[in-house]
Amino acid sequence: MGNLYQADELDETRFVIDRRAFSWRTVLHGFFRSRRRTTRRRDEAEPLFTDWHHPWLFVLSVGIMLMSALDAFFTLQLLERGAIEINPIMSAVIGDSVLAFSVSKMVLTGFGILSLVYLSRIQFLDRIRTGLVLTMFFSGYAVLICYEFVNLVNRS
Repeated sequence: MGNLYQADELDETRFVIDRRAFSWRTVLHGFFRSRRRTTRRRDEAEPLFTDWHHPWLFVLSVGIMLMSALDAFFTLQLLERGAIEINPIMSAVIGDSVLAFSVSKMVLTGFGILSLVYLSRIQFLDRIRTGLVLTMFFSGYAVLICYEFVNLVNRS
């Protein structure tokens, strides 16, 4: 439950739940019944930050994370077959351990996705909505996965 405190007004003793207390009910309520989807006043511009995001952003986000995991798997398979990692940062991380490579790849990708979803209504370079950047990353990852798959088949 929430935090309880005693109200002593009018000599009544009662317990009141503090609505500001954080609980998983708050998270679920915010997820299923988001309130801020549009502007509050008629003359306001479109809101940049809302409680609700388009379901397409969820599809893109999950797809990018799945392709990132597939990319990590294909990269490790290709490295076993004699390929080299072009990215110098990831090459150094792979040299440390496979676990460090996998974790850092997932954390960096997840942080990037969360940032882009949060900023999805902002204009990038005053021209492109940031939500469209997610679509471009999704497409780029799809091309990369196809390239790695073909390369993996050719090396087998």
